[in-house]
Amino acid sequence: MDEGFRSARILITGGLGFIGSNLAHRLVSMGAQVTLVDSMIPEYGGNLWNIESVRENVRVNIADVRDDHAMKYLLQDQDILFNLAGQTSHVDSMEQPHADLEINARAQLSILEACRRYNPRIKIVFASTRQIYGKPAYLPVDEAHALHPVDVNGINKLAGEMYHLLYHQVYGIQTAVLRLTNTYGPRMRVVDARQTFLGIWIRRLLEDQPILIYGTGDQIRDFNYVDDVVDALVRVALSKDANGEVFNLGHDHPVSLRETAEQLIALHGTGTYQLIPFPAARQIIDIGDYYGDFAKIRRHLGWTPTTSLQEGLRHTLEFYERHATHYWPAAVAV
Repeated sequence: MDEGFRSARILITGGLGFIGSNLAHRLVSMGAQVTLVDSMIPEYGGNLWNIESVRENVRVNIADVRDDHAMKYLLQDQDILFNLAGQTSHVDSMEQPHADLEINARAQLSILEACRRYNPRIKIVFASTRQIYGKPAYLPVDEAHALHPVDVNGINKLAGEMYHLLYHQVYGIQTAVLRLTNTYGPRMRVVDARQTFLGIWIRRLLEDQPILIYGTGDQIRDFNYVDDVVDALVRVALSKDANGEVFNLGHDHPVSLRETAEQLIALHGTGTYQLIPFPAARQIIDIGDYYGDFAKIRRHLGWTPTTSLQEGLRHTLEFYERHATHYWPAAVAV
């Protein structure tokens, strides 16, 4: 697999963020020529320290995917685009719907137009979300499940998906879509819950504050450690058979939020959690139980998650115990 990326020219949008920076580390180790583009808007998770160990091996361009001129320039001559930039907060999408529309829909169309006009041979892997399914009608959720987003973010991410698939169907652009579930691991945003609730859980645990769980704690979720997600991105990028396809990610062992909190506390050796009522803004867009069926990507590309939740949470806790001061303002004594 490594040979497929040797000297390849790679562009990662959202490259200084959580998944983008972990992907950059993997691609550098595979010999790729990596360019990272990130807006560094504070709410979206970009962090220069995320690439500290590979900083001399990548190019960084601070730009916004909404900047058509910048993206046209950056996309030229690239072999592969990992299109990871996006507004991820469901609550923010309801409070600032036009910003979500600009980033998750209009900018995606502009990127595809730039590719069609200036680099039609590029391969694009688009990071979508399980949020587009809405409240599941059945579990596990496969790619044939009806699409009923429950928030503005889900609608705009669905539009982004459809643009990518349309440009493959009509113009022959090599595009593929990954529907991510709850991704976690080193370099994720932990100052708040905009990216993933596990981030703020870990911060609170290390600050000796109780983990706060909305509702009963019985809600079921599946989790993917970031290394497994990076492996999926790499496999999709290298596969011609993935072009024009949509793939769910997921895990064989979904767990409740309460069980997840208990695992975190056990690994840390101390801590508590509290069950609290849903805030109204979150309750109305909550999807209930969710876990995905990833049989399609396992069948076509041989992908399956290899990191257990316990192992992934341990690695993640150890990372933030060592590097906490790079990820939130107050120093944490560990």
